[in-house]
Amino acid sequence: MHKPFAVAAWLLALPVSAAVPQLQAPEEVRELLSSYLDLGEVNDATAQAAFERRVRREVASLLATEGYFSPEVVVSDAAGELLVEVRPGPRSLVGGVAIEFAGAIEPARREVLRSGWKLKTGEPFRQADWDDAKQSLLAELLAVDYAGGRLQDSAAEVDPEARRVDLRVVVEPGPRYRFGELMISGLKRYSPDLVERYNRSVTPGADYREERLRAFQTALQDTPYFGSVIVSLDRDEQLGQGDSRDFGESAAATGDDRVTAPVRVQVRERAPYQVSLGAGYSTNTGARVEASYRSSDLLGRAWELNTGVRIEQLRQTAYADVFLPPDERRRRDGVGMAVQSSDIENLALDSYSVGATRVQQRGSVEQRLGVNWLEEKQTPQGAPTTTNRALTAQAGWTWRHAPEPLDPAQGIALQLQLGGGSKQLLSDQNFLRTYLRYSQGVALGASDGLLFRGELGVTFAPSRQGIPQDFLFRTGGSNSVRGYAYQSLGVPEGSAVVGGRYLMTMSAEYTHWITPSWGAAVFVDAGDAQDSRDAFSLALGYGLGARWKSPVGPLGLDLAYGQRDGQVRFDFSLAVPF
Repeated sequence: MHKPFAVAAWLLALPVSAAVPQLQAPEEVRELLSSYLDLGEVNDATAQAAFERRVRREVASLLATEGYFSPEVVVSDAAGELLVEVRPGPRSLVGGVAIEFAGAIEPARREVLRSGWKLKTGEPFRQADWDDAKQSLLAELLAVDYAGGRLQDSAAEVDPEARRVDLRVVVEPGPRYRFGELMISGLKRYSPDLVERYNRSVTPGADYREERLRAFQTALQDTPYFGSVIVSLDRDEQLGQGDSRDFGESAAATGDDRVTAPVRVQVRERAPYQVSLGAGYSTNTGARVEASYRSSDLLGRAWELNTGVRIEQLRQTAYADVFLPPDERRRRDGVGMAVQSSDIENLALDSYSVGATRVQQRGSVEQRLGVNWLEEKQTPQGAPTTTNRALTAQAGWTWRHAPEPLDPAQGIALQLQLGGGSKQLLSDQNFLRTYLRYSQGVALGASDGLLFRGELGVTFAPSRQGIPQDFLFRTGGSNSVRGYAYQSLGVPEGSAVVGGRYLMTMSAEYTHWITPSWGAAVFVDAGDAQDSRDAFSLALGYGLGARWKSPVGPLGLDLAYGQRDGQVRFDFSLAVPF
């Protein structure tokens, strides 16, 4: 009488070839299931039964994250092939949204938080959107005043038959906070005064704002002194590890509903000395090697020294600059010197300069003021050698607005420079140099963009004689008028090209990004530099290029045709630090 059971057991134990189940599901859920559903292999009838139970459980769990709460899963064997058919059913939508506050908070702030809720009534329910909406609500609360706020409770009540999900969030704002004194830790080499010099956003007694902490942290991270920085409100220090609600109630009893908490600044100092070596190539100045040395604690006074040597095929430079920490008005003073030798377009130049500068950030505008002494020996091929000297006062303003500083596809920048010298003050010529540069990137969707550039320059002077080349204009080359050699557009003198008193360049470029990192561009440039406005004749260049979004910013390879010379040129630059 036990024989049928023995036969059944024997049949189930027989080995069968492993079958790889195939998934069949609508397009809207196929990618999710293909990515996260482990189909595996099924070897026998016992494994198939376990497989069916597991798949139904996992499919239900996965589809619930996308708002499908009543899916059907059918596992069938068709011609020896195991098929998993998923019917997700109707998608549930967000019904009611209740945002409650367990604590005192201003009515206007309540309405702002409620109106900013991301997952609105009638929208499809997704777990990721639900989580994001809660985190966004909390982030908005924490950003202003309520540094101790938290989500006390949240619930998503699902009604599969009505295809409805009702949402409920309970927010506990806690007490309002104001900034206390700075508590600085991690300093070994530098004094707390250095940290405080970079604080322009966190004032003791001011109302808490998260963005002010981030601004202070960013300012410290951008210095050469610190490798890592964390700036945070130390609520535990003020509350004595107690309950923020209890502390808030005691504060309210005294008539002040704001809690003063210290600001903790944790820093890790960067090594004060750094040596860098590098090599690169540019179609402007050829191959190059360079070495630099940086010290962020010169003479033990937190002075920043940057010095180095750069040797290029067409130009060689040695420099040294010393910058002091900023003062209470965010002004940073520095002094420097440079020695340079170059031979570009048959114009040999040997110069040295010394100067002092003051840099100040005024909102989004960087201001530079300086005094500079420059002596230059100028030898045009086929023309006499001259020596020009100038003691100049200079001023410059740069305004930038760019969401992504390394991506010129978006943002705008304006730069204005003024500088001049006088025969009465050690210069060989009276002159005033003015220069304006404009660039703007315009995004055209996710994969396309436009880039516009323009330059205008005028040096007001009786003549260009006696004026160093730094205060005159030449153009041509990459980042200028492509299709022409570097600084080849200027004033002929002998067989050389020297600078003129007038400059104008324009450029427009369209880029299509084929992949997130690689793109193709078309461009047109025009420009010229001359010694009189009547001699102006814009040189036209246009061509094609490849673009790569490298970690240090976009790099390009351009093939450009210079219409004036009838020649095709490559424009390319690449630097490799090591």
